Amino acid sequence: MRRVISGPTMIYFQSLTKAELAELILPHARVRGRDIGEEERERKAKKQAAYRAQQIFHWVYQRFINDWDEMTDVSKDLRAWLKENVEILRLKERVSNQALDGTHKFLWTLHDAKTIESVIIPAALQEKSGVEAIDRLTESEDKVDLPEAAQIANGVRFSGRETNATVDSGQWRRLTACISSQVGCAMACKFCLTGIQGLDRSLQTHEIVAQVHELRRRAPITNIVFMGMGEPLHNLDSVSKACQILLDQDGMGFSKRKVTVSTSGLVPAIEELGRRVDVSLAISLNATTDEQRSAIMPVNKKWNIAALMEACRNFPLGPHRRITFEYVMLKDFNDSMADAARLVKLVRGIPSKVNLIPFNEHSGAEFKRPDDARVKQFQRYLLDGGVTATVRISRGRDISAACGQLRSIFGTARGTDRHKDWKVAPPAEAGTSA
Repeated sequence: MRRVISGPTMIYFQSLTKAELAELILPHARVRGRDIGEEERERKAKKQAAYRAQQIFHWVYQRFINDWDEMTDVSKDLRAWLKENVEILRLKERVSNQALDGTHKFLWTLHDAKTIESVIIPAALQEKSGVEAIDRLTESEDKVDLPEAAQIANGVRFSGRETNATVDSGQWRRLTACISSQVGCAMACKFCLTGIQGLDRSLQTHEIVAQVHELRRRAPITNIVFMGMGEPLHNLDSVSKACQILLDQDGMGFSKRKVTVSTSGLVPAIEELGRRVDVSLAISLNATTDEQRSAIMPVNKKWNIAALMEACRNFPLGPHRRITFEYVMLKDFNDSMADAARLVKLVRGIPSKVNLIPFNEHSGAEFKRPDDARVKQFQRYLLDGGVTATVRISRGRDISAACGQLRSIFGTARGTDRHKDWKVAPPAEAGTSA
């Protein structure tokens, strides 16, 4: 069935898969030859439309061209039609900040003036699988020679090593884009600033893809994680379609191993994600009993740990693929050795790794970060139990760009003013950035 445009409504280019674009431009295919039959004519038209769609994907996603007139190997008539009917979305950069460790956070303004944040995370201090991760974390936080004002920002200690390198410097082995799927979040996890804010709306496919497109204009992004604002599987249609575009080798060209979708545990959507698109899966677990998890993650009241782990066992994994279990460590809540023992049992039999995340404190937080010795002891127990366990060295904490700290500028939908100290600079004069 062909897509029909009625009236002045514009279609956003980043909302289209390559197949949908080919279908859209099919009526503009020119097939020469009077003596060919209708069936052959239609076959050739489809082939030509597919080729044109491939060309256009190359122009936009690989050459970063956003002016239809510059696509010189596309016919003038088709370019004119595209100009009238299809818009290549550019997000407006409202604010950007670079942390002392090189992490770069962006605040984008959407078409309805709502805002979202996304982050580029350099790989200079990537997490390690052994206990040296904690040793490195302790060294970087306690021994780095920085002024007190630089070490303490937004109420948290600076994490990492100071660097003057920019994200486009070419000095990083890996650059991960942490992108948002919603304005706010409905999951209300008590340790997460985004969750406390509440949900404003879900992002559309083009708004998700455009984040990556904008970040790639600024740096050679190698990995994508859906770990920004929002619950990705609460917006499954847009997220799964965005993943198809990110994976398209004529478009963004990311490997399926380099795109990770994280979820708080929407069990039916986990199963559906596995059917729709081949990407990596991360589970925000954060507790080892239903009583604990329900206290900090309301989603557990609907889909408990047993249901969640069963969904993980059934999730389709290719050779050498693993599920990542994210475990935010909260002082005196889920960081005991009894918790570690239960965690070993929970993940047994699932190809997986556990990513330990010492809590990133923020204004109004009810929880505290465990000390490094406790994190190291917890990790050692998991390693001794045969579980691959990493410690995430939190990046960008001095600019509130770390895990659980992203938010919009629209206050808190849940009616609390605990975060009214959060400030943002006024919109930049220039509007959209190049």
